[in-house]
Formats: sequence, C-alpha cells, structure tokens
Amino acid sequence: MKNENKMIIYQVFTRLFGNNNNHCIYNGDISQNGCGKMADFTAKALGEIKKLGATHIWYTGIIEHASQTDYRRYNIRPDHPAIVKGKAGSPYAIKDYYDVDPDLATDVPGRMKEFENLVSRTHRAGLKVIIDFVPNHVARQYHSDAQPDGTTQLGANDDPNYSFSPYNNFYYIPQSELHGQFDMTGNALEPYHEFPAKATGNNRFDAYPNINDWYETVKLNYGVDYQNGGTCHFSPTPDTWTKMLDILLFWSSKNIDGFRCDMAEMVPVEFWEWAIPQVKQEYPNIIFIAEVYNPHEYKNYLFRGKFDFLYDKVGLYDTLRNVACGYDSATAITRSWQSLGGIEKRMLNFLENHDEQRIASDFFAGDPRKGVPALIVSACMNTNPMMIYFGQEFGEMGMDSEGFSGRDGRTTIFDYWSVDTIRRWRNEGKFDGKMLTEEQKHLYAIYQRVLTLCNEEQAISNGVFFDLMYANENGWRFNEHKQYTFMRKYKNELLFIVVNFDNQPVNVAINVPSHAFDFLQIPQFDSYKAVDLLTDKVEEISLLPYKATEIALGAYTGKILKIKF
Repeated sequence: MKNENKMIIYQVFTRLFGNNNNHCIYNGDISQNGCGKMADFTAKALGEIKKLGATHIWYTGIIEHASQTDYRRYNIRPDHPAIVKGKAGSPYAIKDYYDVDPDLATDVPGRMKEFENLVSRTHRAGLKVIIDFVPNHVARQYHSDAQPDGTTQLGANDDPNYSFSPYNNFYYIPQSELHGQFDMTGNALEPYHEFPAKATGNNRFDAYPNINDWYETVKLNYGVDYQNGGTCHFSPTPDTWTKMLDILLFWSSKNIDGFRCDMAEMVPVEFWEWAIPQVKQEYPNIIFIAEVYNPHEYKNYLFRGKFDFLYDKVGLYDTLRNVACGYDSATAITRSWQSLGGIEKRMLNFLENHDEQRIASDFFAGDPRKGVPALIVSACMNTNPMMIYFGQEFGEMGMDSEGFSGRDGRTTIFDYWSVDTIRRWRNEGKFDGKMLTEEQKHLYAIYQRVLTLCNEEQAISNGVFFDLMYANENGWRFNEHKQYTFMRKYKNELLFIVVNFDNQPVNVAINVPSHAFDFLQIPQFDSYKAVDLLTDKVEEISLLPYKATEIALGAYTGKILKIKF
C-alpha cells in the first residue's frame, strides 16, 4: 500500500479569521464591527496554518448567503431582515450557489477572482482546499445573479399549486401565506411576504415555522414526497438533481480539493450515488465529506452514496466529550470505535467545529487543557482524518455574546465579530506570538506537536491499531475510567500511547496481553529505550506479557512512547 498522508483539516470561519477589531459591539453591522477577507489568508498566514500540521483548510462560508448588509450597488438583491439570522447571516442560507459571498472580498466585483487567487495561494502553501456544499436548503429569497448562461433559476419552472411534484425544485403549502412564529418584520417597515409558503429547510411542511426552526431557509425537493410516506420519484431524474450536479461541477472546476456536504443525510442517498461518481469522473481526486448523525445510515452513505468520509459526531466526539467532562468512563472509547464495525478509517474525527461548543467554554470542559488527552486519542488512534476548528489550538472560549448568537460557548456564524485568540495570534499579520499568553503558547505547542506527529510518524498515518483496554479493566494500578491506552505499529516502529483524563498525576501499570505481542509481532524485552514524542524525553520501559509496563503521567496529559526494534 502506498504511503498516504493522514488528512489534518483546519476549519476556519472565513469572515472571522482576519477581523482585527478588538471592540466589536453586540449585534453590530459590518461598518461597526468589520469583517475578515479572503485576502487575510496571506502566504504568511497559510504557512503558519501548515506549520500547525494541517494538510487541508476548510474555508467555511465561501458561497454567497443571505445577509442584512446592503450590496445593491453591486446588483446583489438585499434580503428581508426577518429571514436573515444575525446581521451577517447564516452561511448555510445560500442565496446564490454560483457566487462568492461579497463580505469576503476586498473588491466586491472581483470576488470570484479573489476566491480563485485564494485557492492558488493555498495550494502554493502546500495545503488543499475544502469548501461547503449545502444541498438540502437555500435562503428564502434565493436568487442567482451569477448563474451561467443556459441554466435556469431554482424554482423558475415550479408549479406552486402542488405541495409536491417531482418536477418542482421546492415544496409548497398551496394557497397559504407564510405565517412564521418569529418576528416577520425583523425591524423592517414591511413584514416579509411569501405566498404560497414554501416548506422550511428542517423538513417543516407547514406555513408556521418557529424561532427554533431553520426558518430562514427553504427545503429543496429531490423527488421525495415526505408527506405521503416518503415515496421516491427518481425516474425520470429530478430537475433538482441536474441543477445540483451543475453546481458541484462549477465549484470543482475552480481547482478545489473537496466538499464538506452540509446535512448530507437529509438528501436522499440515491442523489449522491448518482452525482458523486459523475463529479469524480471529471475530477478524480476531489473528496466528499458528509455531515451525518445517524449511525444506521453510515454504511449507506459510504458505500452506496460514495462519500469518502463521514463526521464521527455521535460516536467518538460525543464519547470523548463525555469522558473529558467526567460524565463517562474511558472504556466507552473502545465501545465507540468497535460500534463502527470496520469503517473507522472513513470517519472524520474532531473535538470542535462551528456547530459545537468550544472545549474551553463553560458549557464543555471550562479549561482547554482538559481537551488534551481527547486530542491525542482523536488524532492518533487511526489513519483517518482529524479536524480542528480555528482558535481551538489556543483555547478559544467562545463565551462572547455576539448578537444573534448569544453566550452559548460557540463562536458565532451569524454575526460580524472578531475571535480574540486568532486576533492575538495573527497580530495584524505578523504572527510573531507577541500578543499570546504563556498558556496559549503552551497549548499551541501541544496541538502543533500532536498534529505534526500524525504525518511524521508512519505508525500513525499508516500503521495498525491495537486497543489495550480489555486487558486493563479492574487494573491494580490503572483506572480504566480515567486512562485510555492503545498501540500503533508500522514495520519495526511501535508507539505505545497512554492518556490521563484525570485532574491528578498518576503512575500507571499497563498490562500488555500476549495477543498484542502476537498480533503486532513485538519482541518481548525487559528494558526498551522509549522516546516520548511529545517531550523528546527518553525513558526505560519493559514490554513483557507477564509483567505490567509502568508509566508516569501528569494531569490531563498523555505520552506517545516510541520504540524501535
């Protein structure tokens, strides 16, 4: 098998990254709070992201979406404020599938060229580019100004007298006006009008979406009649399929390297089965990552839907979060990977993203150091991709109350804002570390070490995995609820990895069962020189099936001990 790099994805919320404003105001508009640009991803910035260990960068929020900012002078229609979440708007309420969000450009008319330059700059820095593809729903006032000649607008040929028709792009509530149970004026003079009402993005098929619904979006129709038992009408090929394939091919032609597909499981697997191979026929190296939450559908979306990778949210993420917070035993980590039944290598691991709360927030661990053992496990236990969210590497807390996004432990995706740790790290493009605290620098060093090891060590990027937990339950000097241990091996290199989720330093004694020696073909020896790859310190350990291996661990830390035979 040829040596593959392990994917390390750096997810960045594009409009927040370069914003230097350190006194943003609650619910401020773009003139008050400012906005980061694609141009802020300079060669220097991208070099720093690569230095962290990243192989890919996911620019979140590239495609033009609904916003309360007025770009009429550039012939971009304004959106009614009642159906925009926040002043900046949600990047998942797509307003024009064929355009780049004007907020991100220094020169609005040249925004597509700026995006193309961003892709080239990123590639020159040795990083690959992932963007969002949002297939399930669009902004309520969707209208493409940049649509290529010979294509028609979504919904242009719909017959709104039918709640469902396989020929329609949207679902309708015929003869009904939209009566949202949310503020239909949004402080505008005129309330928002929609007649007939369209079904809402989170599968709400009536005219009364409320504040907890994705009320700012409308659901796209892929030929599934949800109100009549979910019957499927896939032949002839639904018009929406053809339109969405065109959009995928349009962005693929921009030289990007992959799509992160939003709420992919809300779109029938038959569409992906049809579309992904057609995209890959023209762009064989492009990757597709699915945001999915239903484990019963994993194999369906991988093997039938042709996705390369799926989010491991309800398995590993939820488990590691619970273990880090002390709500679950570390033995749950073993159950989590075992439940995947052999598809572990196709799962995307993460501890933070734009939907989830920050590790350092009061709602998660309250202390970024508590995430370190989880980081080591998540990044090192398999050959599959690992993702981090910008600011995670500095312990960003996400505890601002920004506007539409309240104080919820997340970094806002709806408001114009600036991210404190990223602003300090960038230091106006100098990246000299002068604004960072000692704690931030220390945490960054740990992240950088763990993430770079993922590709420096063949045992992590290509090796086999062996979970040692079954031999260490009820251990005399090993607390299986607070420690987790496993091995990775490649050729004559062995990594012995152990982490401590406890707030106390511990001396553990780990049983290495004889099966591990056979399976991994490890020679037994009473004294091996092992290098802890996280600190470069050398220690002596024994590796014998009848004698426990003793290792000392600090609170909230781990060791990656490397032995060469």
